[in-house]
Amino acid sequence: MLKSSFTDNYIEAGCDEAGRGCLAGPVFAAAVILPKDYKNELLNDSKKLSESTRYKLRIEIEKEAIAWAVGTYSPVEIDKVNILNASIFSMHRALKKLNIQPELLLIDGNRFKPYGDVPYHCIVKGDGKYLSIAAASILAKTYRDDYMIAAHAKYPQYFWNKNKGYPTLQHKLAIKEHGINSYHRKTFNYQLKLDF
Repeated sequence: MLKSSFTDNYIEAGCDEAGRGCLAGPVFAAAVILPKDYKNELLNDSKKLSESTRYKLRIEIEKEAIAWAVGTYSPVEIDKVNILNASIFSMHRALKKLNIQPELLLIDGNRFKPYGDVPYHCIVKGDGKYLSIAAASILAKTYRDDYMIAAHAKYPQYFWNKNKGYPTLQHKLAIKEHGINSYHRKTFNYQLKLDF
């Protein structure tokens, strides 16, 4: 089982994002504060779980978490600040929505910008090490998937119900045939991405 906390002394929020490597759609991030004694053997990095398990765990996380929130950065915003900054700023938006102020942030990955004066630790592959980060990864992933499935109803030619905006061959072929639209990130190098 993943670790329940980094320290016993602080209210910790785990943070993670989803959609950083996509060609279309916003980047989503989540922040989750779990009880100190929380245990769940199923909870893990969202990428290691089946879709049905992720959605079951989302219900559990939302029920058991002391606080949780989701933040996003739109394709237009991503184009303005770049995807790395958008990933970080979407975490900031999630943190701002929490109804409890965390005293320590556990950030998945190796890059972050300070959120106020709250101390933080960047943890590479943290979503496979700490329960709160894993919980954040599941919320970010499932809420983003919901968004892209809804977007698919508007633009079915890109098959976002399957690829969720990631640069699959199917998605790249659709872009080659239909071009890009308002859901796509304009600053991404499509010539490079479409080189197959």
